[in-house]
Amino acid sequence: MYTLIVLLPLVGFIVAGLFGNRIGAKASEYVTSGLLIAAALLSWIGFLSFGGETQHVQVLQWMKAGTLDISWQLRIDRLTLVMLVVVNTVSALVHVYSIGYMHHDDSRPRFFAYLSLFTFAMLTLVTADNLVQMFFGWEGVGLASYLLIGFWYQKPSANAAAMKAFVVNRVGDFGFLLGIFGLFMVFGSANLDTIFAGAGQMVGTIYPEGGGAAANAAAPILNFAGYSLPAAGAMTAICLLLFMGAMGKSAQIGLHTWLPDAMEGPTPVSALIHAATMVTAGVFMLARLSPVFELSHSALTFVTFIGATTAFFAATIGLVQNDIKRVIAYSTCSQLGYMFVALGVGAYGAAIFHLFTHAFFKALLFLGAGSVIHAVDGEQDMRHMGGLRKHIPITYWTMMIGTLALTGFPFTAGYYSKDAIIESAFAGENAFAMYGYMMTVIAAALTSFYSWRLVFLTFHGKPRASHEVMHHVHESPLVMTTPLFILSAGALLAGIVFYPFFLGGSYETFWHTALFAGPENHILHEAHEVPALVVWSPTIAMVLGFVVAYIFYIRQPQRPAQVAARNPSLYKFLLNKWYFDELYDVLFVRSAKWLGRFLWKKGDVAVIDRLGPDGISARALDVTGWVVRLQTGYLYHYAFVMLIGVAALVTFMMFGGMR
Repeated sequence: MYTLIVLLPLVGFIVAGLFGNRIGAKASEYVTSGLLIAAALLSWIGFLSFGGETQHVQVLQWMKAGTLDISWQLRIDRLTLVMLVVVNTVSALVHVYSIGYMHHDDSRPRFFAYLSLFTFAMLTLVTADNLVQMFFGWEGVGLASYLLIGFWYQKPSANAAAMKAFVVNRVGDFGFLLGIFGLFMVFGSANLDTIFAGAGQMVGTIYPEGGGAAANAAAPILNFAGYSLPAAGAMTAICLLLFMGAMGKSAQIGLHTWLPDAMEGPTPVSALIHAATMVTAGVFMLARLSPVFELSHSALTFVTFIGATTAFFAATIGLVQNDIKRVIAYSTCSQLGYMFVALGVGAYGAAIFHLFTHAFFKALLFLGAGSVIHAVDGEQDMRHMGGLRKHIPITYWTMMIGTLALTGFPFTAGYYSKDAIIESAFAGENAFAMYGYMMTVIAAALTSFYSWRLVFLTFHGKPRASHEVMHHVHESPLVMTTPLFILSAGALLAGIVFYPFFLGGSYETFWHTALFAGPENHILHEAHEVPALVVWSPTIAMVLGFVVAYIFYIRQPQRPAQVAARNPSLYKFLLNKWYFDELYDVLFVRSAKWLGRFLWKKGDVAVIDRLGPDGISARALDVTGWVVRLQTGYLYHYAFVMLIGVAALVTFMMFGGMR
């Protein structure tokens, strides 16, 4: 069954990719969507019937050279099954939704083939039983995201966004690859079970309880280029390199710049990237390698800092964005920061729980935004919307549910998972745990503000679109609204139904050995174990954000412009996304172009072309150019040349004879 779950999207990709033009767009849509629905149903069956013990499913022998023996083998545990449910459920709904959304596109077979390829690559990643297989899936989702972001390749902006995503992710992937090499050097294997067993033995060496093994902590275990690192330093370096890969895939601050530009792709692609694939890969990877990260408290502290900073940073940018998809994109960036805060303080269950609930309400918000765009003839600027509530009521109410879940309204999905992260950060013990708590609470208030700003600008107030656009506003067809209904149910119920398993009394039984289960992982998450103010702080922040948004965009709609006018520098700073793109343009893009231009003009043209093969060929042409002038085809020219030659010879012989 598990092999079938992974391979069904691959079959869909092959059918639509190779035979899509032959069987037609409709057949491609139905085949790929049907296979994904089957994979989603099988994933839920496996998730609900799983016994708890880790299973290893051999698919095929992949590569074998000397001591390196890599098989394509599926690792099935609770963490894998959670990801299978998330990836296949969201992907199946996105496939169905795309039948309506992409109805007028001429390249639908190619689009659905890419969607299925994206899903297969992510499934390969989350089922990996070794690091090589994980890296294969890791690069696969990078390739598929490039193809889908640049799907409308006729648009220069789409091509630029796809290239940007590809290049930025290569930076992170380089660190991830070095981290994999480091693990192989330390543990002598790419197999996860071998690595986890070695990590378990190393815990007492790095963090000896009685101090007896402290001397072993200084023994070098990683040698490279003449440098030796002891156990603690080696594991910190390896974990930071692995996290560098996660920063790229999961768009953490510094390597986040590709994510908002990814909106150039079709809206269903945004839903798939932000809710189930690509950006969740980094969170999953850290959770999967949690036994390794527990060997470096310094690395976990850094993860907490980056996650908390990203949560705040992305939320501030979301305050002023006007593109409806970009607001939700920065929301994803911020929510991923929450997940990394949880991972950094050791609350691995809370991180995966938020990944699980976030998939439902974030996919709902993106597909709802797509329904809005579909209704207003492709318009994405919220300043040109307004008053849509009565025209598209299904889209309005489903997006309301998604907004409530995102902001953490009581008893919705986000209320349980996000609050658990905030409480875990407060109870955490690393140096930046309290920083993580404060940043996540502030980000909760900002999230509430920009989420309700989106709702008020889009659906409430007077229409700001043209009369012609408003005349043609229409609700989306059933093929697009049905996925919204299903995701709405998940956004409302995923938290209250699954909380006892992910974080409650059934935690140990539910996760078994899928996540690190040492004493550091028992983070306080029950309400009575932390102060009441901490428990209520995210709810207070949510209400505060709603009230301010209501005043700004319903009661006093002139207020936002007044505030922006009084603080032009801050407004411009946020509108330009903290100037990260401009900074990178100066530091990397322009310098790289200057270096390339210098090597072209001075190296290639001035040196290689003048002195190398081109220079030699040019001199040969010069010589032959002079020689060829002697061949005019006129007899008297040749006679004249011969006469000169004879005269020169006679002269030489005469004067030579005299000497």
